[in-house]
Amino acid sequence: MSWLQRAGLAASGSRLGGIVYHRLCRHLDRVLIPLSGGRFSTGPRDTLLLTTRGARSGRRRVAALAFLRDGDDIAVIASKGGAPQHPAWYHNLKAHPRARLEYHGIVEERTAREALGEERDKLFERAKTAYSTYSAYEARAVHRTIPVMVLSRIH
Repeated sequence: MSWLQRAGLAASGSRLGGIVYHRLCRHLDRVLIPLSGGRFSTGPRDTLLLTTRGARSGRRRVAALAFLRDGDDIAVIASKGGAPQHPAWYHNLKAHPRARLEYHGIVEERTAREALGEERDKLFERAKTAYSTYSAYEARAVHRTIPVMVLSRIH
């Protein structure tokens, strides 16, 4: 893990650091990931750029997110740093499930669906094990269950 990744993850654990991380670091990733072919980001090694279509506007939206592999699928966590509301990209995927992903030098289209019940719980536990900040986000998100979205290849 690079110094940039360690600093980004350390900052994201606190409430103020989470705001800075969300507002600054994730925007930097929109530049770093394409320029480096996915080798550099302010987040963990497994960070992707998710391009969605706005739920209401229909405009192209890009978010940098940590991800987990689940077999051939990719899971992303709609934590928004533990904020009281879900992130915009979650609503975008619910309205328009087709998305573009860019990670590790790969660019591909995938279809999203929300993981529910046991599947959601299993994936969220894996996320908390992989990235300790998700435990802090879960503690802050007291009035909502943090969704997990599964992105599958289009066949």
